[in-house]
Amino acid sequence: MRADRLMAILLLLQQREQLTAAEVARELEISERTARRDLDALSMAGVPVYSRQGRGGGWRLVGGARTDLSGLTAGEARALFLVAGPAAAVTPALRAALRKLVQALPAPFRGPARAAAASMVVDPQRWGTSRIDRRPPPRFLDALQDAVIRGVQVRLGYLDSTGARTDRTVHPLGIAAKGQWWYLVATTGTGRRTFRIDRVTSADPTGNPAHRPGDFDLAASWREITDEVDRRRNPLAITALCAPQALSRLRMVVGDRLEVGTAARDGRIEVVIRGYNEYALAGELAGLIEWLEVLGPPGVRQHLAQIGTALLKHYT
Repeated sequence: MRADRLMAILLLLQQREQLTAAEVARELEISERTARRDLDALSMAGVPVYSRQGRGGGWRLVGGARTDLSGLTAGEARALFLVAGPAAAVTPALRAALRKLVQALPAPFRGPARAAAASMVVDPQRWGTSRIDRRPPPRFLDALQDAVIRGVQVRLGYLDSTGARTDRTVHPLGIAAKGQWWYLVATTGTGRRTFRIDRVTSADPTGNPAHRPGDFDLAASWREITDEVDRRRNPLAITALCAPQALSRLRMVVGDRLEVGTAARDGRIEVVIRGYNEYALAGELAGLIEWLEVLGPPGVRQHLAQIGTALLKHYT
């Protein structure tokens, strides 16, 4: 909501010669105190707004209200679109405002602004769970994002999962965050790769232009990457029928590894559950036997039967 308000205030200042804090408060339906705090925040962030004191005073953009927003520097325009681009949790109305605003920028700023808005995607959930973690960004995040926006190749020093160091030249395509980890999506001589940024030991732009496919979409590419990682982490899929009233319980047990299908003739819901191995899946689902019928694979059904036999032996 704060990003929404700051963008709305900037658009209001663009449209009008001058605004008071009281007028901003009325337009955005917020308190006058909040309006003053937001105006001060814009000024402190480097956006070229200033306050005129006294009778007839108010807040203005440097140079007056100009539709081309030429008071913004290239860096400020990029920063604005990073704050409220696809990486931010903002409303559809703000997205529409951004599309209009990019046309109002001076022509030399439009490309970098669009690149900034499309340079990052944030997925706060950890791998394999719905838990959300946050940690400080890694050391080379800003340098790599700058290379994405400017569209230049980077000489990358990198430590792999075994601790072995490699050096290579990559073509940066975008930055993605998954839970607490940040990743660089890039193309290399062997195809598209993903690099964990906390393992980057050096990042030196070469100045040479990066090759970026014309149809590349970071959000779509990241979905493909995460889907592939999830398939590798959970290669086994079982099919089952679940009573409708137990779907929420099943989701509590298996989380995002649950795919809900259509209703069967008897009213139960067709589901697919992914996991690492048959025995582990059987152990997870054994407590839901009252509402869940596993259809396959046969190995999971066999493990469930063995678990049932052991339970009868111990507790009958």
